[in-house]
Amino acid sequence: MSLNRSAAFKIGQLISHIVLMLFSLAAILPFLLMAMASITDEKTLFREGYSFFPSKLSFYAYEYLFVSNATTIFRAYGVTMMITIVGTSLCLLFAPMFGYALSRKDNKKRGVLTFFVFFTMLFNGGLVPQYLMYTQMLNIKNSFWALIVPNLLMNGFIILLMKSYFVLNIHPALIEAAKIDGAREFYIYRRIVMPLSLPILATIGLMNGIAYWNDWMNGLYYITDPRLYSLQNLLNRILMSINFLKEYGTAAGLHMDIPTASVRLAMTLIGTLPILVLYPFFQKFFVKGISLGGIKG
Repeated sequence: MSLNRSAAFKIGQLISHIVLMLFSLAAILPFLLMAMASITDEKTLFREGYSFFPSKLSFYAYEYLFVSNATTIFRAYGVTMMITIVGTSLCLLFAPMFGYALSRKDNKKRGVLTFFVFFTMLFNGGLVPQYLMYTQMLNIKNSFWALIVPNLLMNGFIILLMKSYFVLNIHPALIEAAKIDGAREFYIYRRIVMPLSLPILATIGLMNGIAYWNDWMNGLYYITDPRLYSLQNLLNRILMSINFLKEYGTAAGLHMDIPTASVRLAMTLIGTLPILVLYPFFQKFFVKGISLGGIKG
């Protein structure tokens, strides 16, 4: 009987490994195909299509991006890194405070506040009122805060996610015991609640960091100063310029040898490669946070 169980366990492990390998290949192979296509000659790409082993390689797409835009791209990398670090840090500072206040049953205003947060997830005033509020009332156009505050810093979904975690994992008896021992609210929050909230903090930090890294809408709406272009915003503007030059050249009867498909793929690789390189270093903190537990109910 024990041998049969051992054999069944090994077969189950083998099947699990095969399934995970297939899922891994399904995620890795498209990225490799994109990387190979970005160094494929433009004419070969249109003639033969995408291939892991193209007949002719060309780095012209990267030369086009870095030779003429090297300084701008590296500046955009710096802006994006700063936005990601500052925005994620501020989110991890403010969102847990708000979520913790909404989770406390002794907070008489928590129902009204929760309604206001939830309301923002269902309805909004539209793009024009939002643009007027940020540019005329808050006056953050062409500023560093225009890339941090709108839609990302205090997202309603993140606040309600924090609230739900506190309600389900921070037992009220733990807080009452700390109060009996003389602990004040901020001490309870800082020394008891936060250490037990590492799983949700790791999750929120990872989600928000990726959102800040990939954001281009705020830059499109609120930034016209090239010195404040984020990486995604800059790459989007380069792509728009390429499309404009292509259409203008075609309309004027001019032949302009500008790569389009390979440049798009190169820009995608440039935008995603840094986060892919850094993710394994942050993953251990993410896994460590998830593996930590609170108290049993």
